[in-house]
Amino acid sequence: MTETEFVGHTETLFAHIEDALDDYPFDCTRAGNVLTIEADDGTQIVVNRHTPNRELWIAAKSGGYHFSEQGGQWLATRDGREFFSVLNEVLSAAAGEAVSIAPI
Repeated sequence: MTETEFVGHTETLFAHIEDALDDYPFDCTRAGNVLTIEADDGTQIVVNRHTPNRELWIAAKSGGYHFSEQGGQWLATRDGREFFSVLNEVLSAAAGEAVSIAPI
């Protein structure tokens, strides 16, 4: 994946996340390569695109996660978990309710 393709894909992914979170108690802020998601209690989840490595990162209370594109999916470099599975897990923990964002 070229840098241009990566940036385009992650822009679409960030917009998808923002749109999906309209149904949940979160505020989203984008600044450059970073999408900050804040729950009502102030808990933050940060989704970051790391362009040099073509990776997506999630930072949450439960830890930090790095994802690389493999066969059309974003999979965690540590344990192979899918990006939206991890994102839904950390968002659900922050919201205190089930959060489900479908993959794009």
